[in-house]
Amino acid sequence: MTPARHNVRLSSWTFALGAILSSVQPVLAQDYPAKTVRIVTAEAGGGSDLPARVLADAIRPKLGQAVVIDNRSGTIAGEVVSKAAPDGYTLLFYGNSLWLLHLIREKSLLNYDLADLVPLTMAIQTPILLTVHPSLRVNSVKELIAMAKSKPDYLDYASASVGSGNHMAAELFNYLAHVKLRRIAHKGYMTAMISTLVGETQVFFPIAGSGMEQIRAGKLKGLGVTTEKPTELAPGLRPLAEVLPGYVSVFRTGAFAPKGTPQAIQDRLSREMIQALQRDDVKQKLFTMGMEVIASSPQDTAASIRAEVNLMGKVIKTMGIVEK
Repeated sequence: MTPARHNVRLSSWTFALGAILSSVQPVLAQDYPAKTVRIVTAEAGGGSDLPARVLADAIRPKLGQAVVIDNRSGTIAGEVVSKAAPDGYTLLFYGNSLWLLHLIREKSLLNYDLADLVPLTMAIQTPILLTVHPSLRVNSVKELIAMAKSKPDYLDYASASVGSGNHMAAELFNYLAHVKLRRIAHKGYMTAMISTLVGETQVFFPIAGSGMEQIRAGKLKGLGVTTEKPTELAPGLRPLAEVLPGYVSVFRTGAFAPKGTPQAIQDRLSREMIQALQRDDVKQKLFTMGMEVIASSPQDTAASIRAEVNLMGKVIKTMGIVEK
């Protein structure tokens, strides 16, 4: 066979293969889903678990198949989904630690790679509050900053695990205000809150739901909210960004699929999730849990993650935050 004839046959074969492959994806998307869809998330009762169940219930009728929740502790959820078959049947619903842990923890200690996941939507955000013990003689963010500067190492803040939402919120405050609230570590969120309620620590950054409950009861004093704009979840509290430009620190949760999932299936899942999240009844359910709907596009989700990684990367490096 002459080289010319060989090239013609090879070109024809390549063209035919391309045509076959291009026809496979629409067929796959048209038939999807044909079985149960699994959403992997954090441990049962955790911050990502309950909204994952709301989302699963909302998209189930549209997909026409069962949508089940698979609870996994720690970073196992990221590992399970990043290594799953890219067919749209194993999805991830997880919060900020998914994309911030690689800034804090040695890469060798992580069992997943962000590059192996693609975003479907940033589903929700949970505002965080800046609160202090009622005995502390400050009534505003400016007064707290002034006290922290006049009395270095005097003020303590309670924190859950390294990289948790309240930990990152406090360290971003330190970074932008040029102060040094001293971290007192606790095993979990509730023990951290209790330490401030009883006055063992002076400052705490709780999520809006539980934080507002304690503020209304007079057990904590609210100074501000960590969202970019005022939120109905924290009535009466102004954004910290009004005093510290650029300050935004919320617990956000997004949906992801394994890299390589056919684009048509990604588009279908993203569309169904966003439409479900924008329903009034779904918004109300999430609001009662202390959460606000974002429902951003995959492109906006990726951009927001990059922006947060860029900012918090500077904070983590400057403040010397490492997981021990």
